[in-house]
Amino acid sequence: MNELKKLLIANRGEIACRIAQTARRLGIETVAVYSEADAQAKHVACCDSSYLIGPADARQSYLNIDRLMEVVRESGADAVHPGYGFLSENVALARACEVDGIMFVGPGPHAIEAMADKARAKAQAHQAGMPLIPGYYGDEQDDAFLKEQALAAGFPLMIKARMGGGGRGMRVVRSMDEFDAALASCRREALAGFGDDTVMLERYIERPRHVEVQVFGDAHGNVVHLFERDCSVQRRHQKVIEEAPAPGLSDSQRDAMGQAAADLARSVGYVGAGTVECIVDPDGNFYFLEMNTRLQVEHGVTELVTGLDLVEWQLRVARGERLPLAQDDLQLNGHCFEVRICAERPNKGFLPSVGQIQTWSLPEHIEFAQGDVRVDAGVRAQDSISPYYDSMVAKILVRADNRDQAIARMLDTLHATEISGIQTNLGFIKAIFSHPEFVAQSVHTGFIETHLKQLLNMNLDRSPA
Repeated sequence: MNELKKLLIANRGEIACRIAQTARRLGIETVAVYSEADAQAKHVACCDSSYLIGPADARQSYLNIDRLMEVVRESGADAVHPGYGFLSENVALARACEVDGIMFVGPGPHAIEAMADKARAKAQAHQAGMPLIPGYYGDEQDDAFLKEQALAAGFPLMIKARMGGGGRGMRVVRSMDEFDAALASCRREALAGFGDDTVMLERYIERPRHVEVQVFGDAHGNVVHLFERDCSVQRRHQKVIEEAPAPGLSDSQRDAMGQAAADLARSVGYVGAGTVECIVDPDGNFYFLEMNTRLQVEHGVTELVTGLDLVEWQLRVARGERLPLAQDDLQLNGHCFEVRICAERPNKGFLPSVGQIQTWSLPEHIEFAQGDVRVDAGVRAQDSISPYYDSMVAKILVRADNRDQAIARMLDTLHATEISGIQTNLGFIKAIFSHPEFVAQSVHTGFIETHLKQLLNMNLDRSPA
C-alpha cells in the first residue's frame, strides 16, 4: 500500500473544502492552492497550508499545470486530488503526476484518454455491450460526407463536439436546411472551447431523461456501481437538480444500467470514481452518452442514499487498497435531492450576480457529511463573489424515506434559507419543487425550457436587477 500523508487539492470552492474535510478525518495533511482573487477564500482556511499559484485568470492559476507541480514539490505533497472541473479530466496533469511519482487521485492517463474522445468512448461502450443512439461517430469529417450520415441517421439530429463537455459544442438540427449553419457553429465553438473541431452525429431523442451511474474501480480489478442519479432538470445542458434513486425506473432497468456501466469501467481497467451518463427515452430504453472520469458535482446524492463517503473511497483506492465493499454489499436507503445554488439573476436571463454576501443563513444542517439536511458550501457571510469562476456558491442536499417526503423537506429547507448581498436562483428552485409536473415525476431534459415562463412567474424571490 502506498503512503499518503500530504494531499494537494488542485481546486477551489466547495469541492476543495469537501475533500479537505475527509482528508482531515483520515489524518491526511492538506495543501490548498489559491489565486490572487481567492486569497481569503474558505477553502484556504480549510487546509493545513496554502500556496499562491497565480492571478485571478484560471488559465494562469488553477489551469497552470507547471505551477501546480511546482507547488507539489515545494509542499512535499504525496498526492494530488483534482476535484471536478478545471484539470480534473486533464490527461497532462495525470501524466505529470505519474512522471514525478505523485499519486493522482483519479484514473490513469489511459482511461482518461479513452473516455475524453467522445467517439472513441462510444466505440468502447459499444464493445462493452452498452446501447448507442443511432448516429455517426467516425473520423471522416468532410462536410458532404457528414450530410450523408445525417440523412442516414434521420432528423431531428444532434451535432456534438467530439472532444466536448459541459453542455458546450452541441446543436439540435431538425431539418437538412439547418444542417450547414449548425455544423459551422458547432465547429467554431468546439475549436474555441476544446481545440478540436471534429464532431459526431446522433439522433436527437425528444423529452429524454438524463440518468447517470456512479461507478468505482480499484487497481486489483474490482469494479462496482453505486446505483444511479437522475439529472434531467437542466438549463442549457447544465444540471440544476439531481436526485437518487431515479424515479420511474424498474428494478430490472436499474440493474441493467448499473451492470452495463460497471462492464464499461472494467473494460478500460478503470481505477477510482467515474460516472457513466446515459439518455433514457420515453419508452425506458437507455443509451450511452459519455463517461466522466472524475468525481461529479452531485456525488453527495449517492453518498446520502448509500451511507458512504466517496472521497474516502477515492483516497483509499489511490493508496492501492481494494474497494471497501462488493456489489452485493451495497444498498440504497431512502431518497435524496441536491440543488445547486448559484449567484445569478433568473429574471435577467440568469446573468451572473457578483458582490459581497451580506447574509448567509441556513437552517440546521451537516456540512459535507451524512445528514438529512446537508450543505456543501465554498463561501461564508462577507465573502465576495467574483466574475472569474463558476457561479455555484453552494449545494443543498436533503434525504428522506421517499420522494414526496424529500420534496417537502427540500422546500422547508429552501424557505428557511436566506442569502442577501447577491442575487441567487433560490426562488427559482423553489418554483421547480412546487411545480405539479416535477412533483408527479414528469421530468425530462427540456423541463425548464418548457415551463420557463411559468417558473419565472412562480419565483417568489424576484428582485430588481
